[in-house]
Amino acid sequence: MELLQTLKNERVSALKAGETFRKETLTLILSAVKQVEVDTRKELSEADVIQILTKMVKQRQESISAYMSAGRLDLAEIETLEKNIIQEFLPAQMSADDVCALVKITIEAQGATSIKDMGKVIAALKPVLIGKADMGEVSLMVKQLLAS
Repeated sequence: MELLQTLKNERVSALKAGETFRKETLTLILSAVKQVEVDTRKELSEADVIQILTKMVKQRQESISAYMSAGRLDLAEIETLEKNIIQEFLPAQMSADDVCALVKITIEAQGATSIKDMGKVIAALKPVLIGKADMGEVSLMVKQLLAS
C-alpha cells in the first residue's frame, strides 16, 4: 500500500506547511478510499486506489466542462486545482502509440479475430492499463482493430 501511505504522508506535509486546499483535497481522496473500504469490507489494493483516483479525475473533468459551459469559471478553477492534485498520484499516462501497440499485441496473444472477442481482450488489458490510459478510448481502439 505504498500509494495510500504516500497520500497520508502528503496530507500531513500539507497540514504542516499550511497548504489548506491541498490538505482538504488529500483528505477528500482518503475519505473516498476509506468509503470504498467500508462498503466492500476489504482492504484495497494499489490498483483499487488507482481506480478510485482515476474515477475522481474523470468526475472533476466532467464538472469542469459543466462549469465552463455555465460560465462559472471560479468553480471550474477549483475543480481544475483538485484534478491536478489528484493526478499527481496517478501513474504516468501512456502515449496513444504505446497503447495501440499493446492493444495489438494483446489481440494477437488472445487469438482474437472478431468483435465477439472484445471482452477477453479488454479483460487482459485492464490490469495493465488501469490508471495509465482512458479505458473508454482503449475500448474504442480494440473495437476498431477487431472490426477491421
